[in-house]
Amino acid sequence: MAHGVQPLPDGRYAVDLEPEERELLRGLAAELEELVASEDPAVARLFPAAYRDDPKADEEYRRLVRQSLVSGRLEALATLRAARTASLTEAEAEAWCGALNDLRLVLGERLGVTEELYDRGIDPRHPDAVELSVYGWLTWLQASFVDALASRLPTTE
Repeated sequence: MAHGVQPLPDGRYAVDLEPEERELLRGLAAELEELVASEDPAVARLFPAAYRDDPKADEEYRRLVRQSLVSGRLEALATLRAARTASLTEAEAEAWCGALNDLRLVLGERLGVTEELYDRGIDPRHPDAVELSVYGWLTWLQASFVDALASRLPTTE
């Protein structure tokens, strides 16, 4: 199996990661869980305004759905952290995909990632080269999940 995520005949998804990569994911997920649970400003990107032109409506929306959104993100991160096997159910794979997206959004925001920066490639002398490499790896891993999950979608032929 190639490194990454592959659909299995039994409906599960094989996740081929090195032990160090799994440990990195667990550590990043634990850090993000803390930030989400504490409503740290670093996670604001995960909860954008629903009504930008109507602060009152946006406040009401947040009052109604914020806890549900937080719970969903925390569940996905917990699923990522808890995985100890080399294969995932479809629901677990979808949770991983969402958690990886959240990790990328927060890390990208912290690093000031732009398309221009990312398209130029990572200069090993850049002060954030290690973090940018992690961002790139998270991007690749999320794409691997998206491809594996999409491979099971019905075709429209």
